[in-house]
Amino acid sequence: MNRFKRYERYKDSGIEWIGEIPEHWEIIKLRRYVREHKQGYYTTEDYVDDGVKLARITDINDNGDIFYENMPFVDISEKDEKAFALRNGDVLFARSGTIGRFGIVKNPERSVFASYLIKFRFSPKLKIEYLRYVFLSSYFKQQLISTLHGGANQNIHAENIKEQIIVYPCIEEQTTIANFLDQKTAEIDGLIADKEKLIELLQEKRQSIITEVVTKGLNPNVRMKDSGIEWIGEIPEHWNIIKMKYLLSPKKHSIKAGPFGSQLKNDDMISGNIKVYNQKTVLDNDFKSGDYYIESYKYEELRAFEVFSGDLLVTTRGTIGKTAIVPKDAEKGILHPCLIKIRLNPDKVLNEYVNVIFNNTKIVTNQIMLESNATTIDVIYTDTLKNLVLPIPPLEEQKSIIDFVDATIDEIDGVISSIKIQIQKLKEYRQSLIFEVVTGKIDVRVFNNKKEVS
Repeated sequence: MNRFKRYERYKDSGIEWIGEIPEHWEIIKLRRYVREHKQGYYTTEDYVDDGVKLARITDINDNGDIFYENMPFVDISEKDEKAFALRNGDVLFARSGTIGRFGIVKNPERSVFASYLIKFRFSPKLKIEYLRYVFLSSYFKQQLISTLHGGANQNIHAENIKEQIIVYPCIEEQTTIANFLDQKTAEIDGLIADKEKLIELLQEKRQSIITEVVTKGLNPNVRMKDSGIEWIGEIPEHWNIIKMKYLLSPKKHSIKAGPFGSQLKNDDMISGNIKVYNQKTVLDNDFKSGDYYIESYKYEELRAFEVFSGDLLVTTRGTIGKTAIVPKDAEKGILHPCLIKIRLNPDKVLNEYVNVIFNNTKIVTNQIMLESNATTIDVIYTDTLKNLVLPIPPLEEQKSIIDFVDATIDEIDGVISSIKIQIQKLKEYRQSLIFEVVTGKIDVRVFNNKKEVS
C-alpha cells in the first residue's frame, strides 16, 4: 500500500473497524439510499421447460456476479412476474447460508428471484459499481455478522441490511473507486488464475510421471512386451497383468463392502465407543478424526465389517476409487456403507503399490468407465474391483517404484504448496486493497486523471 498516496486530511469515522476516513466523506446508514426492498418469489411447483427464469442463491458467485445459464424456469402469473421481475442495478442478498452473499443484476434475462433472496433497489446517488466493492469489503461483512446477535447461523432480514453503515464519497469518487478496483482486482485475479493453471499442470505432470513408472517401470532400457490392454500399452517383459481378485489375501473377507444402509443407519452412529470409518476418512487419509461411532451391541451385529491394520479402504460413491491404508495405530472400527475394504496378499503385491495406482493414476477409473460404457459413475461394487486388471512388477521393483513415487510426490507437492501460499497472499492483498480503497485509506483519484491522459 505504500506506493499509493493518501488523502490530505482525515477525520475519525467513529466506527472502530473503519477507522479514519477522508475529511470530505460521510458515514451513512444504507437505508438512506434504499428505494425499495422485497423478499423473493415462493413456489412449491415443479420447474418447467421454458418461460421465466428463477434466480437462486446458487446462481450467485463470491464476487457478486449472477449467472443465468443454469437457472430453472418457473410457471408464474403475469402479476407475480411483474412484482418479482429483476432489473439492471438490482442487488440480491441471500437470507441464509454464507453471510453477506450478494449478487448484482446486470443485463438480466427475463427472470424473477427466489424466496431465499431479498432484492434491493438503491438511489442513483449510490453507484452500484461502487456498492459491489463495499459489499465485498471485510468491514461490511464484519459489521453485518455483528448485528445478528447470536452468530452467523441466522437468517438475514431486510432491516439487517438497511441498518449497515457504509462509507460514502461523492458520486465522482465512487465512479473512480469502482474503475480503479475493476482494473486492479482484474490484474490480481489474472495472476491467481495463472497460478491455479500452473497447479493444474503440475498435478497433470505428477499423474503422468506416476502412470509412466507403474506401467513402464524405472529402467528405460528394459525389454518390453504388449500388455494386451490397449490403454496400458507395453509393459516390461518380466511384469504381469493380473486381475485384482488374484491379488487378494486367501483369508476370509479379503474383499468386503460396507453394510447396507438398513443395517447401519445414521441414528446408529450418534454415540458409542466403536468408530465408523467413512468416505472422508479415506479422502483425507485421516484415521484419527471423525464423529461417527456405534455402541458395542451394534458392533457385535456388524463384526464382519470390522477394519484392521493394513486393510485398503476404497471409496465407492461420489469421488469413487480413492484409497487409504488403515494404519497400525487405528482405533477399533467398522466400515461405513460407502466403503469397501480389501485385504491384499503381501506375497504378490504391496498395499502401497496398489494405493499409488488407485490414487495417482487413471488406470482404475478408466477401466470402470470403459466397462460401464459411461462418462460418470455413481457407485462401484466388489465385483467391479475384483475384475480390475493391474500391471504388477516383482515385489522388489514395487518397493523401488514406491520410493520413487514418494519422492516425486514430495517434490511436486512442495512446489504446489508454495504456489498455494502465493495464491492465498494474493487473495489477502485483494481483500486488503478493497478495504483500503472503499474506506479512503488511499487516494485513487490520480488513477482517474492518468486514465484520462492515456
